[in-house]
Amino acid sequence: MNIQEEWELHKPKKKTWGRFLRVIFGRTTFVITALLIQLVILCLSFQWLREHVFYLYGGFVGLSAVVVIYIINKNQNPSYQLSWIIPVLVFPVFGALFYLFVETQPGTRAIDRRLKEIIKETESMLRQRPEVMERLYRESRGTARLAYYMNRYGGYPIWENTSAQYFPLGDDMYPVLLEELRKAERYIFMEYFIVEKGEMWDSILEILKEKAAAGVEVRFMYDGMCCLTLMPYGYPKQLEKYGIHCKMFSPVRPVLSSYQNNRDHRKILIIDGKTVFTGGINLADEYINRIDRFGHWKDTAVMIQGEAVKSFTLLFLKMWHVAKGKDSIPEEEIRKYTVEVWENTQADEMRADMESMRNTDMQNTQDKKLHAGGYVIPYGDDPYGDERIGKQVYIDILNRARKYVHIMTPYLILDDEMITALRYCAKRGVETVIIMPHIPDKIYAYLLARTYYKQLLKYGVKIYEYTPGFVHAKVFVSDDIRGCVGTINLDFRSLYLHFECGAYMYSNDVLHDVEQDFKETLKQCQEITKESCDKYPKGKMLVGKMLRLIAPLM
Repeated sequence: MNIQEEWELHKPKKKTWGRFLRVIFGRTTFVITALLIQLVILCLSFQWLREHVFYLYGGFVGLSAVVVIYIINKNQNPSYQLSWIIPVLVFPVFGALFYLFVETQPGTRAIDRRLKEIIKETESMLRQRPEVMERLYRESRGTARLAYYMNRYGGYPIWENTSAQYFPLGDDMYPVLLEELRKAERYIFMEYFIVEKGEMWDSILEILKEKAAAGVEVRFMYDGMCCLTLMPYGYPKQLEKYGIHCKMFSPVRPVLSSYQNNRDHRKILIIDGKTVFTGGINLADEYINRIDRFGHWKDTAVMIQGEAVKSFTLLFLKMWHVAKGKDSIPEEEIRKYTVEVWENTQADEMRADMESMRNTDMQNTQDKKLHAGGYVIPYGDDPYGDERIGKQVYIDILNRARKYVHIMTPYLILDDEMITALRYCAKRGVETVIIMPHIPDKIYAYLLARTYYKQLLKYGVKIYEYTPGFVHAKVFVSDDIRGCVGTINLDFRSLYLHFECGAYMYSNDVLHDVEQDFKETLKQCQEITKESCDKYPKGKMLVGKMLRLIAPLM
């Protein structure tokens, strides 16, 4: 008997019945059942009113009209408005009351209020250095205007003295991330959408436990959606026992609320106020290709070192205290984690290091992975503000491109403004190329994306699908001079409903690495043509077009 046969004989048998019971009696089933019960009660109540009290129906029709007028005049994306107007008009009773029920949830209003208070309180913490803006204006007036907008309406200054390293795969980022974590001396801040037990998280957790025991302050925050299927509900308490301060953002509860649709989709790791990692990579094994979920997992990230880390630090602190139910950040925290890090000789030392790296880059750029020079603007997005910073960054890149715009995104669910920007870019003769997954993780998202293919191809946008598997990268790069890496997908959820972040880079040599990665990825893709679109099954296309009616709400 060989080793494999012996293993097969003695390996633990799958406890199918036990797993079945855990599914039936688990918290996921409970939450879904509770939500369905609420929905059924609402439907039955409205149906009873409609059938037994005729005059009330006329009142509800009037209410629906008022709701429609309110939606039309609300400062929202037209596609999002249309997705609500249709059910309100088709179902005057249920639609109107359901909209009011969802939009008036106290949880939504509470987090909106807390976030606005914190933003107002911290808007003067990171001031734009005028000399930096002046230098940028001399180099590129268009980029300077974008920087002015991001600082004026988002509170995100533009930074010099910042280096960047690009990672074309999670596999490449993983060992560097572990190495940087081991260097931590003062604090480690982490904010992620997904965390799941496995090789990646287990190895990170071991380092965090060691650092916490050594006196390093460790804060870890993850989105509450994980508690449904990936992590135990009480996992934050378990981490607290290791000395790791942990918060779960917006735990999913069995209550119908728009608040639960606003997830924290950010991926941020900050070390000592000197180093930050961001991009599309979550803390689960598929992101580093240790397990195969949807073929080869193509994802990207960027490591930033230098002054720009201050913006990410403040971005984290805002969300940390919002998750704690606070509407302010203690002044001593702001000073400790942002000001003091750069008040000493550290800032001067960093500027000297950046200048040295800049000179070295000019001599031998091809052998270096860490690039200095240029400008970096870290930025964030939230679902409650009036400005869509991430969307405007994408549109600005498209509108000012001269030679090419290359894009990687896992999802393609577009509003009219984004469609117009992509079309206009291609119609100006700019090479506009989008890489999408060939193996989707969500079938409904892929069906929706396919409905846009033919429309974009008609005007010259080129679309490719990554045949080895799934693309989770969120990358824009244009003309070798501007681009961004972050967490923002080309879909309604990222552009309007989620908390997101990214790093906009101008005139930084790291953009050459981003473009080179795009070219290498393109070699593993198949081009989507008009002919292949015509051969796509009509039934799937019909389902996708029907889903577009509610796409902004998904």
